[in-house]
Amino acid sequence: MRLSILFGGRAGQGPNVIATIISKILVERGCYVFLSREYESLIRGGHNYNILTVSDKEIYSNDIKYDVLIALDDKTITVHKGELNKGCIIISEKKGNMYFAGRLMKILGLEFDLLKKELKELGNFEGNLEDAKEGYLQGEKVYDFKLRKNKDGFFTGSRKIAEGAVKSGLDLYYAYPMTPATPVLSELAGMQEEHNFLAIELENEISVINTALGSAMTGAKSMVGTSGGGYDLMTEALSMSGISEIPLVVYLAQRPGPASGVATKTGQGDLNIARYGGHGEFPRVVVAPGDPIEAEEVVSQLFYLTQKYKFPGILLGDKHLSESFYTMKENAKITKSGKLTKFKRYNSYEHLPDGTYTEDPKEVERMVKLRIEKFTTIKKDVERFQMYKVYGKQNSKNVIVSWGSTKGAILDATKELNCKFIHILYLEPFPEKIKKELKGKNVIVVENNATSPLSSLISEKTQILVKNKILKYNGQPFYKEELMKEIKRKLK
Repeated sequence: MRLSILFGGRAGQGPNVIATIISKILVERGCYVFLSREYESLIRGGHNYNILTVSDKEIYSNDIKYDVLIALDDKTITVHKGELNKGCIIISEKKGNMYFAGRLMKILGLEFDLLKKELKELGNFEGNLEDAKEGYLQGEKVYDFKLRKNKDGFFTGSRKIAEGAVKSGLDLYYAYPMTPATPVLSELAGMQEEHNFLAIELENEISVINTALGSAMTGAKSMVGTSGGGYDLMTEALSMSGISEIPLVVYLAQRPGPASGVATKTGQGDLNIARYGGHGEFPRVVVAPGDPIEAEEVVSQLFYLTQKYKFPGILLGDKHLSESFYTMKENAKITKSGKLTKFKRYNSYEHLPDGTYTEDPKEVERMVKLRIEKFTTIKKDVERFQMYKVYGKQNSKNVIVSWGSTKGAILDATKELNCKFIHILYLEPFPEKIKKELKGKNVIVVENNATSPLSSLISEKTQILVKNKILKYNGQPFYKEELMKEIKRKLK
């Protein structure tokens, strides 16, 4: 069984709270849940909604049509009336938000005590309990989600990025709030006392990265987080990290752009600036996880690589990965890394190995060669990690290729299709072994952008021209049905 539920209302009405509570209860019952959030850049008003997809089998994306609509205001019905499945249950009474939670619990065939347990963690317990009881008594059982033995976790990409950093020995995290990177700052702020590190908010992104570099010079494992516009401001200091050999992990959470773009939506438009941002020539690693477990793993890999080779590493995420809740097993593999403890002189000018400034042509040439050769060594070292993953029918002539959060929808859409799916984690350095996987195949690239930088990257690295592209760039993630339809059109 696969069921799709939409919770909609104005900012401040609480659709997030209801959706999260119901999701947690379903996961505890052993169901697989995928929960995503869409909201406007407003504190009050507007239209916010959560999409909860629940199944008795593994799922990693949402559906585009809904079986149950929880409407906390009239606008929710107006906006989504064309997205309802036949027989969709609509609940739209003028009641407190926990009334809707109780009503939905009854519809799903879930015991009321499960909801009561969750309500104890909220404020206004008595009032919420009364509203929930009213909804439960007025509801009718429609579905039956039986108890299953399933101990998977339920978490966002932001949570696992934070946990990966902490497990890697994070000392200092600096950020200036910018959606969709802010949830990682919030997660780390709540963990700092227990794990003995600091999460610090500064006045702007220039201060953030320069302060982080200063901390890293002293041997502290440092990390910064931002989105596109903030990353632009950081690129000068990113170049300093490269020439001065200061290890730094940078979290770049993409939003649709340019400029302020669509601040609260998702997109994949920053691949090129992640690869090329900054001036001059220096090594860097760019990784893009496709789910929370991968996020936890690659963060630890970045700490390992940056501490060992003393250069910047970039974690490329997006809003969909950052804020969506996934049901997954807690099986991340953490890579141990040491710390930069040797003190020396640091210089943003060209310099000798000890940090001493130089303009001697021979020494300049020598230092440039050392930096470029370092990247060759890094390329060999990262082969110990999974630079890409392969799913589906191995011998198929149809190969879907992606990076980042599009992974989930592709996995769901291709379960019954005759195709192979390659998900790329390492974008810089690029996994050269992919060439043999793509040669002579019908390659189909899937991305949340308009210009398909992944197609250009594949052509650059493999000399294979990608003709088939499925691109979405309206700020929304891919949904299972729409993606399946588009893939079918391009299969051979």
